[in-house]
Amino acid sequence: MNFGDAEKIAAAVLYEGYMLYPYRATSTKNVQRWNFGTLYPREYAEAQRPVESHQLLAECILKAEGAATIDVRARFLHLIRKQAPGSADWDEGVERICDLHDVTLSELVIHPLHHDFSFLATGAVTNAGVASEGSEPEHIAGRLTIEARFLPSGLYRLSVELLNLTPMENAANRARSEAMQQAFVSAHLLLGIEGGDFVSLLETPEEYRDAAAGCRNAGVFPVLVGPEGQRTMLLCSPIILYDYPQIAPESAGDFFDGTEMDEMLALRVLTLTDEEKQEMRGTDDRARKILERTETLPQDFLMKVHGAIRGMKPVTEAEADVIPRMVDWDPLAEKPGIESVHVFGVELRAGDRVRLWPQKKADIMDMALEGKVALIEAIEQDFEDNIQLAVVLDDDPGREFGMMRQPGHRFFFSPEEVEPFVSAEQQEKA
Repeated sequence: MNFGDAEKIAAAVLYEGYMLYPYRATSTKNVQRWNFGTLYPREYAEAQRPVESHQLLAECILKAEGAATIDVRARFLHLIRKQAPGSADWDEGVERICDLHDVTLSELVIHPLHHDFSFLATGAVTNAGVASEGSEPEHIAGRLTIEARFLPSGLYRLSVELLNLTPMENAANRARSEAMQQAFVSAHLLLGIEGGDFVSLLETPEEYRDAAAGCRNAGVFPVLVGPEGQRTMLLCSPIILYDYPQIAPESAGDFFDGTEMDEMLALRVLTLTDEEKQEMRGTDDRARKILERTETLPQDFLMKVHGAIRGMKPVTEAEADVIPRMVDWDPLAEKPGIESVHVFGVELRAGDRVRLWPQKKADIMDMALEGKVALIEAIEQDFEDNIQLAVVLDDDPGREFGMMRQPGHRFFFSPEEVEPFVSAEQQEKA
C-alpha cells in the first residue's frame, strides 16, 4: 500500500519534540531529550522505577473478507551520537522503517506473524562522523508481531505489537542518555488494508461499539488518516490526535513543536544572534534548514499564519432553528433590579437585617462572620441568574465604607446563607 497520503502527518508525529527552540545542542531543553513514544531496551526499561516503556500495542477493528491483505509500517528515530568540530556533541535522529506487505488477514487468524529486525549505528549522521567510529558499531533490535481474531459480530480485531529487544549489558546502572541511543524514539505505526475498511475507535457506529470496547491500546492510539471519508489507513500515534488530522496549509515547514505558533517561532528565530545562528547550523541538518527557511520567508507569510480561521460553513435553515439566537443578548446591559427575595417565608428587601450562616466555609472570613447580624445594602443578580445579598455588618467600625460599596466592608451571601433577623424589641411588639 502507498502510505503517501498519511506520510506528512506521520512525519510530524515522528519529529514531535525532536529539538525545541532555540534549536541548539547546548540548550537545556535539548540536552535532556524528550519525545513521546520512546521505547527503551527492555532490560533498561524494566530496571527503572517507575518502569519505562519498551513496547507499544495497537488494536483496531475492521470490516473485511478473509482474503483482505494488511500492510504494516513501524517507524521511529534512532539517535546516533555525532561529534562536530567546534560544537557540542549531539544525538542526531536517523529514520528507521520496518515494513511488512500484503499479509493475508485469514492467515493472521490462524498463525500470528513475528518479524525480527535490527539496524546498525553506522555512518548515518550529517556534517560529522559517528562518535563511535573505529569501534564495533552498536545496533538496535526489535520485534513486530501481528495477529488477528474473528469476532462474533463479523468483524476482525487486528493487534500489532512493537517491542524493543536491544540487548543492554548492566542495564540497571546505565545512564538515560546511553539508553536513548538504543531506544526507538517517537515510535508509531501505519496500518493499511486492501479489501476492507477500518472502523473508527473515536466515532464508532453504534452496532460496532461492543467490539470496539474490547480493543486495547498501550502507548499509541489508532486514528483514521488520509482523505476524509477514506477508511483504508490508520495512524497509531503516541500523540493524541483526531480522525483525519491535517497539517495547517499555512505552515511553511516543521518547527518540531506540536503546540507551535509558526508566527511566534519564526520571529524568535529571526532574533537570534549571529553566534547563536552559527551554533544552530552546526547542531543538526534539520536545524540548519529551519534557519534557512525562516530567513527566506516571503513578506506575506506572517500575515497568512496570523489568526487563520477555518472550518466555517453556511448555516442551513434547519440548523438555524436549533442554534440559540444571540443577536438580542447584550452582556453589558444591566439586568432589571430585584426588589425583594423570600427567605423562610419572609420577604426581605434592601434595608432589612439578617443573621449570617455561611454554608461553604471556604475561608477564615466565613467562620469569622458566622452568626453576625448585617444590613442588606442591595440585592444583586449575576450573569448566571444567581441572586446575591450584598450586606454590611452592624458591628463593622468602617460600616460607612460598606454603605459606600468599598471592598473589605461589603460582603456577598446567597439567600440560603442568611435568616431574617428579629430584634428583641420587635419580638416584644409581636
